[in-house]
Formats: sequence, structure tokens, C-alpha cells
Amino acid sequence: MAGIVKLAWIFLKIGLIFFGGGYVLIPLLHRIMVDQLHWLTLTEFLDGVALSQLTPGPLAMLATFAGFKGGGLAGALVATLCIFLPGTILMLFLASRYERLRSMELVKAALDGILPAVVGLVAAAAWGMGRTSLLTPRDFVLLAAGFVILQFTPVSPVFVILGAGAVGFFFGFA
Repeated sequence: MAGIVKLAWIFLKIGLIFFGGGYVLIPLLHRIMVDQLHWLTLTEFLDGVALSQLTPGPLAMLATFAGFKGGGLAGALVATLCIFLPGTILMLFLASRYERLRSMELVKAALDGILPAVVGLVAAAAWGMGRTSLLTPRDFVLLAAGFVILQFTPVSPVFVILGAGAVGFFFGFA
């Protein structure tokens, strides 16, 4: 039970700072789950990031995976609930006051400051994942192809992910 309480506390804390999209969670979850608590290996973490891209929902589904690895089914349920609970409460609070808040200069200034930091967090996550997952020429070709397809065509990211998975499956055995 102590492990589940610790897991709940960790994911509640992460949920309190989880805004700006799921990708900002990658460096934080990596540090906590892989480096500090050792609940996941680096390979398991990267697999969890990849799996979360295949689910209909945000990258926060990585919390479900990490919770399962850290505490089984109960850990998965607790991690998922706890990572979404603070944001849900905050959104319910803000939604009821949105009209009043959106015109406040202080709120506008805070959001203008947060946005570049979020871009930096996403870039740091991409850099960290790239260092550990871009190992062969095929990996760089897939990176470039995914970038070009997503930037210059209307193809859904789902098809890019499925296509990359198929390439990995059929051509990944060296």
C-alpha cells in the first residue's frame, strides 16, 4: 500500500505542473521513472512513449504504463487518475471564470512567458529521445520522412506512426 501511495503522490505532483501538452512530460517522467526511481529502463520508457502515441488520447497515457510497471493494475489506475485529477480540477475552476480571466493583462503576460518554455521542454524531450533512439541510418531516414510528411502533407500522424512501425517491423531485424 505504501508503494501505491507513493505512486499516487508522484503522479499528483506531476499532474499539478502538467500543462502545455503531453510532450512536456517526457523529460520529467524520464527523470523520475528511469533515473530516480528505476521503475522503467530506458528501453521500457521509450517503448511507453511509442505506445502512448498509438492510443487515442494524450501522451499522459505514458503515466498509465509507468504506473503499471511501478504498481501493477492498481498502480496503472492510480497513476492515470492522479495525473489527470489536478488538471481536471483546474480546468473546471478556470472554465467557470474564463470570460473574466482572459482579458486580464497579467494572465496574458503569464501565458506569453509560458509558451517559449513549453517549446524548450518539447525540444529537450526530442533531443533526449533522439540521442537514445537515432542509432542507425534507417532511424534518420524515418525521422526525416516523418518530418517531411507531417510538415508538407495533410497525412495524419497516425499513419506516419503506423508506417514507421511497419518499417521497423519488416526491416528492423538486422
